[in-house]
Amino acid sequence: MLLNDCKQKVELAYPCPWVYKIIGRDQEELRAAIVEVVQARECLVSQSNSSSGGKYLCLDVELVVVSAEDREAQHLAFKGHPAVLLVL
Repeated sequence: MLLNDCKQKVELAYPCPWVYKIIGRDQEELRAAIVEVVQARECLVSQSNSSSGGKYLCLDVELVVVSAEDREAQHLAFKGHPAVLLVL
C-alpha cells in the first residue's frame, strides 16, 4: 500500500509503469532472475548502484503492471528468487 503525505492510500491508474530495485551479489545471476520472473514481458533493465567494495549491486527493472495484484505478484516473485537479496 502506498501512502501520501496525508497518510491516505494513493490510487494508481493501471496499467502503469513500475520500477523494482533488486539487490544481489552477482550481476549475471540477477539478470537471470529477471528473465525468470518477468518471462516474456517487456522490461527495461539498468544498473543502478553498487557498494563501494563491490560486494552488492542494484539493478532497476521497469515494466508495465496491469493491476495492484500484478504489481505485488512481481514483487513477491523477485523477493522469492535465490539470487535476489532485497527488493525495493
